[in-house]
Amino acid sequence: MLIDFNESREITIPGMNNGTGAMTAKMYMDEQGKIIPCTIHAGGSIGLHRHETSDDINYVLSGNGKAVCDGQEEKLAPDTCHICKKGSEHSIANTGNDDLILLTVVVER
Repeated sequence: MLIDFNESREITIPGMNNGTGAMTAKMYMDEQGKIIPCTIHAGGSIGLHRHETSDDINYVLSGNGKAVCDGQEEKLAPDTCHICKKGSEHSIANTGNDDLILLTVVVER
């Protein structure tokens, strides 16, 4: 199966999960999960939320940020990967001056 995100509509989400600023994203979704190329713009964040039914895998393509998962802070930089396991809660913030660009994969289990 080929997913061509060039053919996907980009959406803007202000204050994702009560976070700050805005993010933009394209999304593929089915019953097994989601694949989401997304950008958290400078000053933006995804607020604290729990993953009840899925693992959330966030690979950093560019930019800098931090994730807080179950109270533990993690520094995000290019070529790092933050994973929030099923049952855990996390937030992600852009701490840099440039966009924080992630490839997020959500695996339902």
